[in-house]
Amino acid sequence: MSTEPGTGELKRILTLGQLVLFGVTFVGPTAPFPMFGIVSHISRGHMALAYVIAMVAMVLTAHSYGRMAAVFPAAGSAYTYARNALHPAVGFVAGWTMLLDYLLMPLMSVIYLSLTVSRFITWVPFGAWLALFATAITVGNLFGLKVTNRANFVMTAVMVSVLVAFVAAAAHALRAGVGSGTLLSVAPFYNPATFSMHAVMAGTSVAAFSFLGFDGVSTLAEDSKNPVRDIGRATVMVCLICGFLFILQAYLGQLAWPDFNSYPKVETAFLDVSLRVGGLSLYYLVSLALVVAGVASAVTAQASASRLMLGMARDRLLPPRVFAYVHPKYSTPTYGILSMGVVTLAGGFFLSFQLAAEAINFGALLGFICVNLCVVVHYYIRCGERRGAALGYNLLAPLAGLGASLYIFLSLSSKAKTIGVLWCAFGLLYVTVLKRGSRKETAVVDAFIQ
Repeated sequence: MSTEPGTGELKRILTLGQLVLFGVTFVGPTAPFPMFGIVSHISRGHMALAYVIAMVAMVLTAHSYGRMAAVFPAAGSAYTYARNALHPAVGFVAGWTMLLDYLLMPLMSVIYLSLTVSRFITWVPFGAWLALFATAITVGNLFGLKVTNRANFVMTAVMVSVLVAFVAAAAHALRAGVGSGTLLSVAPFYNPATFSMHAVMAGTSVAAFSFLGFDGVSTLAEDSKNPVRDIGRATVMVCLICGFLFILQAYLGQLAWPDFNSYPKVETAFLDVSLRVGGLSLYYLVSLALVVAGVASAVTAQASASRLMLGMARDRLLPPRVFAYVHPKYSTPTYGILSMGVVTLAGGFFLSFQLAAEAINFGALLGFICVNLCVVVHYYIRCGERRGAALGYNLLAPLAGLGASLYIFLSLSSKAKTIGVLWCAFGLLYVTVLKRGSRKETAVVDAFIQ
């Protein structure tokens, strides 16, 4: 623990249920709503299959997060695990690339949120909505996780209610002959007329974005009452709960609108699906869910990002007087949250929703690969836990998670890879300058440069 003036410890207040709530809210029960048209189009009508593959990869990786949180229950998440289990340099790369995700998640959420509201209140400029939402979310996070969790409960209840309304409306419409006109079909999972494994995996690489946020649970290790027991359980539970909901939405939506080439606008295709199966009432409910989901994702992403920066600041990879500061009353990384607010506000005027979405998966998947590798190195190789069930927990499961994450990673678009590589190059330059300019060089920085 850093002894810098102004730094301190986070308060352990979160139970298993609150961790699961945080994770589900971060991921979002309705996360496929804004991604529906994009994933459906890219996968050539196999959106449900894309989400099944993504869920398997995420559950395996979630198990690895839980294993590493049990031995390193600190706020730095993938950065902390890779730093301790692999090498400080690998830890920096993992943390730096994950930081890109956490910078872009609230930014992307606020952009989409502003775009959605602008469709209904056209006389207010997009920039005004952007400023309003970025400011409100930042201020809300400054008052601590107790306030955040109360808001999370309300927002999750709204999203689940809208999802239930969609499922009921879609089931009724399908029985009435809308779309495919049936509730039972394998087409969303396999349609020989349009199936392409390359297309499905390309869709999976985008669908994986919907799960991002489950790993945010691990950043709350120092806010959890029992991180050794609860972080792993909560992470896996979040993936399973959200995975089931995602597949259900994809399945029903694909049946309701089978022609993936005929969406009026790909980015807002789910609004058109909801209008088809439930009329204007469901259309407005889904719009409300998109707004709530945008707020929820931005709030939780910002909270997680500030804690990742807290972990890196303690090792002086970020300015500790700024990012390692914890407010004595609200137990929040105050300046980390404020800096995230500035990035969200400024970035909203320069980046598009699609560009941010493409860039996010690079860092997330690279972090997932590192965490799976950490389990193998720490438990199987270093600790020698190889017999019986340990063989599955410490070798087979993490290798499967690593392989699945790597396969999805290689399926990313060239634009996403380019942005990720440029971000890593900037990180290398940053840490080199940090090494040369710091009077208090840390072991992390030294090990990275050597």
